[in-house]
Amino acid sequence: MTQSEPAETTRLESLWAGDFGEAYIDRNRTLDDRRSAFWERLLHAHEIASVLEVGCGQGGNLRPIARVLEPADVWGIDVNQHALANARAAAPGINAVASVARQLPFRDGFVDLAFTVGVLIHQPDTTLPIVVSEIVRCARSFVLWAEYHAPATEEVPYHDAAGSLFRRDYGRIYHELFPELIVRDEGFLDAESGFDRVTWQLLEKPRPRRQTAEG
Repeated sequence: MTQSEPAETTRLESLWAGDFGEAYIDRNRTLDDRRSAFWERLLHAHEIASVLEVGCGQGGNLRPIARVLEPADVWGIDVNQHALANARAAAPGINAVASVARQLPFRDGFVDLAFTVGVLIHQPDTTLPIVVSEIVRCARSFVLWAEYHAPATEEVPYHDAAGSLFRRDYGRIYHELFPELIVRDEGFLDAESGFDRVTWQLLEKPRPRRQTAEG
């Protein structure tokens, strides 16, 4: 890393942990129950029993997920304490933990599914590969990303905070970093589904080969 990279990462983490992040939570306080249909289908279709959302915000995804899974098997991390408090209230019994995305406090293969919805778009180029690697590390079977798509990286002006939102080709980024991941499902989610015009993919990690008697 160059000397400027940690400073930019820290700047954005502090931005989202402070008043800027709280203002975002307050603007998006209403949780949209139309997301339930997407999560119910996905979790049942792929027999997912535990999840981790990186950047869970106020629980917009964790609440419908906790209606399908045991809340004790539903995890979320965020840098903003206000968001975590709201998530715990929205989905009682879930595990909402304060953490940065680039250093997740969980063991390898911690949950069946690790995912982001509108979170990778807020990562700087320098930190993005680290965050993606942490997500993949903590996933036992599946990774899901749902983000703003663009064929090439482009910065989008966002509430007067420079360098805080980027559209990218996240499918290509995941493929380049982890070519072994297999696309199992994909699509586009709009306001009718309760989401904010995001492209998504469900990626499966290869199953480890069983060791034979001959080795």
